[in-house]
Amino acid sequence: MAIASRNTTTTWEGDLPSGKGVLSNSSSSVLDDQVVTWGSRTRAPEGKTSPEELLAAAHSSCFAMAFNDRLSKDNLVPQRLEVSAEVTLDEVDGNPTITTSALTLKAQIDGMEQDAFEAAVNDAAAGCPVSRLYASAEITVNAELV
Repeated sequence: MAIASRNTTTTWEGDLPSGKGVLSNSSSSVLDDQVVTWGSRTRAPEGKTSPEELLAAAHSSCFAMAFNDRLSKDNLVPQRLEVSAEVTLDEVDGNPTITTSALTLKAQIDGMEQDAFEAAVNDAAAGCPVSRLYASAEITVNAELV
């Protein structure tokens, strides 16, 4: 049995260059009425989202949870975790391809040594479900214990 299942529907109207998609029926309704366009994906967002932005949100939040879970195994509670993700769309063999997700972590954790921090980062990177989904993409983590 699945731990969770979430959904969103995209309704697209028009051609790729000038058309748009509208998100609806998202499980939380948070994404409902968000607009996605080819221009927001490949040029300036102009108030619209893109699959890459949504993937970056998924990856950064998933990694934050995986890292926090890993810290709990050492009975540590972070004062603050700031995780950002940059997902890159590039051309590979003439096709648009999501090639990388670069995570940046800034962590405030009282009493944590650098070696233990690095081990926890590696464990979280390997354990994050979104990272595992991206298994064929290059995923990097730039982590700093502050």
